[in-house]
Amino acid sequence: MKTDKRASGQKDRIKTRMAPSPTGKLHVGGLRTALYNYLFAKQNKGGEFWLRIEDTDRARFAPGATEEIFAMLKWAGLNWDGEPVVQSKRLEIYQKYAQQLVDSDHAYYCFCTPEELEKRRAEQQAKKQPPRYDGKCRNLSALEVKEKSASNLPRVIRYKVPASKTVEFDDGVYGKIKYNSNDVDDQILLKSDGYPTYHLAVVVDDHEMGITHVLRGEEWLPSTPKHILLYQAFGWQPPVYCHLPNILGQNKKKLSKREGDASVEDFKNKGYLPEALINYIALLGWNPGTEQEIFSLSELVKQFDINKLHKAGAIFDGKKLDNINGQYIRKLKSKEVINFCRPYLTEIYGDALQNYSDEYVASVVTLEQERLKKLSDITASTQFFFTDNLEYDAKLLIWKKSDKTAMSDNLTIIKQKLADMGEWDKPNLEKEILQFIKDKKLTNGEALWPLRVALSGQENSPGPFEIAAILGKQESLRRIKAAVDKL
Repeated sequence: MKTDKRASGQKDRIKTRMAPSPTGKLHVGGLRTALYNYLFAKQNKGGEFWLRIEDTDRARFAPGATEEIFAMLKWAGLNWDGEPVVQSKRLEIYQKYAQQLVDSDHAYYCFCTPEELEKRRAEQQAKKQPPRYDGKCRNLSALEVKEKSASNLPRVIRYKVPASKTVEFDDGVYGKIKYNSNDVDDQILLKSDGYPTYHLAVVVDDHEMGITHVLRGEEWLPSTPKHILLYQAFGWQPPVYCHLPNILGQNKKKLSKREGDASVEDFKNKGYLPEALINYIALLGWNPGTEQEIFSLSELVKQFDINKLHKAGAIFDGKKLDNINGQYIRKLKSKEVINFCRPYLTEIYGDALQNYSDEYVASVVTLEQERLKKLSDITASTQFFFTDNLEYDAKLLIWKKSDKTAMSDNLTIIKQKLADMGEWDKPNLEKEILQFIKDKKLTNGEALWPLRVALSGQENSPGPFEIAAILGKQESLRRIKAAVDKL
C-alpha cells in the first residue's frame, strides 16, 4: 500500500481513523478494521490513529452504543490519539460545506417528496432499470428554487454528478479501479433535517482531520467514486483508499450477528482474552509469510504489511480462535487466571462459593488452566469440585471389557490404601498408588479409570491424583465409597 503523506497540513505524518456508527455493539469486523488502521499508523514514525463517531443516522442511533465502542476498543488495547470526533456535534460545518457546493454549482436543492421518489423507484424497477434519482430538480431555475423555498417545502441538497467522467483510483488491496460517473447517482448530501449523509460527512471529516489513509470494509468500495468526485468538487486531495475483504461466516457470507455471537462484547463475556482476539483477527485476511502464529500487539505493529492482505474474504474459524486463546491462557500467571475465572464461578455458584476457601478455588482454577480454551469454560470443567452429590451412570465406572464386580473390588482396595496414607499431595498420591497398583498386579486402566470417574463423575477430566489432592482425603474417600455403592 502506498504511504503518501498527502493530507492538508499533515505532509510528514500518516493519519488513519476508525469511524464506527453507534447503531449497536461493536462487531468483530469493526474491531479488525480498527486494528489494521492502528497497526498501519503506528508502524510509521509519528503515525496517528484517530476515532470518529458517525452518528448522523438518528433513526438507527442506539443509546449507549458510543460508550460501548469506546470500552471495547480500550479493552482490546487499541488506544486512539486525541479526542474522538463526534459528527452530531459538527452539523453547522457540514451545512456550510453543502451550501458551498450549491453556490459553486456542484450541488442543487431537491424538493421531491419521499412518496414521489418511491413511485419513481417502483417504475424503474418495473422496467428493470437500476433505481436512482432521475434528476427532476437538477435543472430548476433560480426563481423556481426561490419560490419552492419560500413555500417552506422540505428540501435536501444533492450532489450534481458530472456526466461521462472517468473516476479512477489505486486501491491498497484491489489495485487500479475505474468508474464512469454516469453510473453514479446524484446522492443526497444534506437531509431535510439538516443532518448530513455519510457521503458528505465522511469527506469533510477526513479532510479536516488530515486523514491520509482510509482503511475500511469492502462494502464501501462502490461509494468511493462518489467521495472522490466530492473531493474534486471541493478542490481537495483525497486520501489513499484501502478496502478490506470481509470476515465471512461458515456459510461464506459476511459474518453477521444473526449467525451467532459476532460482537466484541460477546467474545469478551465468553472469556476470550483481548490479546488473543486481536492476534486472531489480525490473521483473518493477512498472512505474515512465516510459520509464526502468535503475535503480541507490538509484534503486529512491526510485522503487519498491508500489501500482504488477501483479496478474498477470510472465514471465521472458532476452533482456531479457541486454540490461540488457550495458548494465551496458559501463559497467564496463576494469580491472573484465578482473578479472571472467579467472576464466572461466582455467576454460577453465587454466595455458595464462599463455602470454599480461596486456596481451594485457586487450586481448582490452576489445575484447569492447561485445559481451558476460554475463561468461561471454567464453570463446566470444574463443576464436580463444587458439589456434594455427583450424578453419573454407574456404567461409566467400568473400564473397557471389565465388569461391576471387578471395578467395585478395585475401588475398595484402593480406598483402603488411601485411607491408610498420611501425606496427602499429588506427588505422594501418585507415587504410592502406582506402586500399589503394581504390587496388586493391576493395570493402570482398570485401577485408575474407575478412581478418576469416582472422584469427578466425568468421562473426561484431570487425572485422579490431581483431583484427589484438591478434594482432600475425607471428600475423596467419601466419593469413592459412593462409587462402590453405585456398583
